[in-house]
Amino acid sequence: MASLIEQAARRMEQLLAAGVDLQDLVPQAAVEASAKAEKIIPAASANSSSGYVELDLPSLALQGFLVPGAARSQLADQYRVIKRPLIDNAMGKGVAASLRHSNLVMVTSALAGEGKSFTSLNLALSIASELDNRVLLVDADVARPSVLRMLGLPRGPGLLDVLEERVTLSDVLLRTNVDKLTLLPSGTPHSRATELLASDAMRGLLDEMARRYPDRIIIFDSPPLLLTTESRVLASHMGQVVVVVHAEMTRQSVVQQALATIESCPLKLMLLNQASANSAGGYGEGYGYGSGYGYGEGQSFGGASAVVS
Repeated sequence: MASLIEQAARRMEQLLAAGVDLQDLVPQAAVEASAKAEKIIPAASANSSSGYVELDLPSLALQGFLVPGAARSQLADQYRVIKRPLIDNAMGKGVAASLRHSNLVMVTSALAGEGKSFTSLNLALSIASELDNRVLLVDADVARPSVLRMLGLPRGPGLLDVLEERVTLSDVLLRTNVDKLTLLPSGTPHSRATELLASDAMRGLLDEMARRYPDRIIIFDSPPLLLTTESRVLASHMGQVVVVVHAEMTRQSVVQQALATIESCPLKLMLLNQASANSAGGYGEGYGYGSGYGYGEGQSFGGASAVVS
């Protein structure tokens, strides 16, 4: 900043020497100085304190994320199939219209590396393109948070800080340059994260979030079901749970074990990730999952196979 000030001072001396009335130049000079100042401050760090962050949309598009304005693609069409029943249920129009907390949607998996965070972010971006709905993406994988990392943003206060009453929810929500997408980071790491997620404070927060934003779908990117207990605690408060399964990698017995941990949840959906076109009806010995997208006890849901590559 010192060099900019020195340059401005030298310029003012030159203008005075030339007999120019500086009052006539103040508005334009102020605009130019403001523009220069914005360019030298990184967007994320400059704006995060005010609850706004700029996402690098071209970079995200190159990584396979469904950013606004992107050309129509097979992946985008697949997410349209995936999101529609979730939105209908959340808005009281689907087969599960009477669900409590139906607008709270948890995305999880049996094991790590199955694509749950990629799915969470793309699902959020796809819902953000809707005319009538907004979306809040919560990084609830408090042990290994990845949403901000995928977006190229620095870590900051979030969910765990709200539960500890260090901040309020409105203090840590991050609006983005995707019009209808807001983020809630996982927050400051905590040795008793599981207990915080199971606390009365968490139950109260989820009740508040579900009621306060009736037009908003709230997506929780959660830990794998078989590696931590946090996701099982979260699932008990969710209206809908989406379990991401890596095609031709995760065995059916593992998926069944994971589903057994959340059997009390009223609506469980399974999403088959990275599946080839001919594997929707079952793939390999020990890997068959029916259509790849279902709820309840093996019933089809939405009338389509939600297979994501």
